Amino acid sequence: MARQLRVLVAGGGIGGLATALALRKAGMDVVVLERALRLRAAGCGVHLWTNAVLALQDLGLADPLHAIGRSQVRCEFRNWNGDRLAVWPVERFTERYGQPVVAIGRDDLIDILADALEAAAPGAVRTDADITGFRQDADGVTALLADGSEVTGDVLIGADGVNSRVRAQLLGDTAPDFAGYTAWRAAVEVEPDFVGDDFFRCMFGNGTRFVFYAIAPGRLHWMSVANTAPGGRDGGDVKDVLLARHRGWMAPVEEIIERTPAEVILRNDVVDRKPDKVWGDGRVTLLGDAAHPMNFNVGQGACQALEDALVLARSLSTAADPVAALRAYEAERRPRVHSFQKAARMVGRVGAWGSPLAVRARTGLYRAIWGGPIWKQVEKDMYTGARWEAPQVRA
Repeated sequence: MARQLRVLVAGGGIGGLATALALRKAGMDVVVLERALRLRAAGCGVHLWTNAVLALQDLGLADPLHAIGRSQVRCEFRNWNGDRLAVWPVERFTERYGQPVVAIGRDDLIDILADALEAAAPGAVRTDADITGFRQDADGVTALLADGSEVTGDVLIGADGVNSRVRAQLLGDTAPDFAGYTAWRAAVEVEPDFVGDDFFRCMFGNGTRFVFYAIAPGRLHWMSVANTAPGGRDGGDVKDVLLARHRGWMAPVEEIIERTPAEVILRNDVVDRKPDKVWGDGRVTLLGDAAHPMNFNVGQGACQALEDALVLARSLSTAADPVAALRAYEAERRPRVHSFQKAARMVGRVGAWGSPLAVRARTGLYRAIWGGPIWKQVEKDMYTGARWEAPQVRA
């Protein structure tokens, strides 16, 4: 029997925990190194397309996901005043692929992944473990921690986010690209019948957008987006700013903002990176936002990290040489994630149009293609991503 592979995973977010769980299920020894004092998630809600839910199903997590998350039947796209642009009947995916589109709180998803990993590999997660760099040779790789300690393994996976320190050493410490707009996000408690919990709605205004969907019974995630300069800060009452921005919008936008305590509203500049041709070197590779950060506009950031996890685990479990396995994983994943990175940038640019003429053009464009060619591409993306096989334990 071959020696058990020991894999170090930098980052305890969605991608890092899913990767560790997939690797553990494939019979590998896993250590997750998370810089924070506790596992937590940035943001409020996450939209999991069917390709991601199928990945979670292959990890054995469909039941706990559905116990909390909300399955969706349609995605609506409208102008700020309610004029319909397109509706996507996403309930079709359940019949075709066996799983729906699901919305859930990020912290809830982190808890599901962390609980499953703890059950499979007790003590695999080390918090307050801040990776500052690594070194590697022909025999292994060593993660260097801020407290001066070191952790050794056979492979290092950088799943430590858009500002990944593993990526910085591999590819250079460069800042991500600012998309030209900022997102304000929150989750708010509402009555169970406040809005239907089985749909997603995105609305467009002049240089601004508003999105909302249910993430748990009686809990709603929302996001307001506006064109800005980078590095801005909210002065005074942020709710006054948001209400002024969305005054007169289709109900219940104003009421959602009114119901939200100002102190829970998060502000983040939206960033991404252009696709990188190289993700790794030797015994080190990248995953999720560290490898292919994309903005929110196609809703595939977390979804692609979950796909990464299964492909990486399968590659490492079936190849005798871990270095060759990492390069095979990268080669398989790059074309798919690069297409999403590019699409997210393009959709974001069009969504940010703000002049009256441009907004009228966008309305015509979306009515012409959003429910036709774009919807067909989304269906194709689900088909391409369906049925990721969970890796089996290697003898």
